[in-house]
Amino acid sequence: MRILITGGAGFIGSAVVRHLIANTRADVANLDKLTYAGNLESLTSVEDSPRYRFYQADIVDAEALDGIFADFQPTHVMHLAAESHVDRSIDGPADFIATNIVGTYTLLEAARRYWSKLSSEQQSAFRFHHISTDEVYGDLEGTDDLFTETTSYAPSSPYSASKASSDHLVRAWQRTYGLPTLITNCSNNYGPYHFPEKLIPHMILNALSGQPLPVYGDGGQVRDWLYVDDHARALVTVATRGQVGETYNIGGHNEKRNLEVVETLCELLQEMAPPGSCAIAKGASTQGVVHYRDLITFVKDRPGHDVRYAIDASKIQRELDWVPEESFETGIRKTVQWYLDNPEWWQRVLSGDYRLGRLGDKSETAH
Repeated sequence: MRILITGGAGFIGSAVVRHLIANTRADVANLDKLTYAGNLESLTSVEDSPRYRFYQADIVDAEALDGIFADFQPTHVMHLAAESHVDRSIDGPADFIATNIVGTYTLLEAARRYWSKLSSEQQSAFRFHHISTDEVYGDLEGTDDLFTETTSYAPSSPYSASKASSDHLVRAWQRTYGLPTLITNCSNNYGPYHFPEKLIPHMILNALSGQPLPVYGDGGQVRDWLYVDDHARALVTVATRGQVGETYNIGGHNEKRNLEVVETLCELLQEMAPPGSCAIAKGASTQGVVHYRDLITFVKDRPGHDVRYAIDASKIQRELDWVPEESFETGIRKTVQWYLDNPEWWQRVLSGDYRLGRLGDKSETAH
């Protein structure tokens, strides 16, 4: 197999690359624009592998894509490149439209041009796997339902609307042109190498710096949490064994309220790196903090904030025999330990112009 991964320097993409190099014989190409969230330091463990190569390119650049397809000659495409942060999409939706919609269209056309020149046997074996999100389904507020593969789309934010658009494009290219595509929609990921703007790493790093832990609204929003290495296994399973034209939902079976997640992080940090202890990373400061829980601060909710997401992952378990290996309890402990053990990674991420703040957080602090 020769697997081309777009967005392979991102959080989920890098986990997929590391999984493929460590657990398969596939040749892997990472195509990444290296925007603010792309970090090649997440791939230092595989960068010297003879089965790995890197292309820096933008998926809206058709000429660059044609060159990469011709050079690498993939048997599979796993499309993870996307703008992915809801807060940023509210503040500036243009990049989300450009990358997630126009970029996906451009990639689909590049893949179709390449695929059309393959032999019939190679065409049958080729796969285009599009990785999406459960946010395209909208909100489950007031129900006990779960998102299934047939749930109607009702996106709430510019981000989720752009991902819903890209899903529709992928399905259309399969039905209209016969391009062999698959789609997966996943729940919230967490784990090592997560960019610090997202909830879990944001809270960990704010706590270690003695900064407020901003929780939107009352913190009652419910999300299903999926450990990133479990997701990587699922994605490779779908790309290599899934049925063309099918959609598979991937979830961690771990529904938690946002406030519960933050409180869990506080308790774990209190145990594993008490304020003022030697376990605190160099450069972090918890002076004056007695318990991390005291840093929790409730802030104004963001616009259009969905109340509940929950995935029914029975189809992928039934048809492809995938189940998550990590519970939330085991995965979140591993995640906290990784951030404590790898301050050099996240300190370098934070050493530029990035500000560790969220919409609604009026106490943004530069790091």
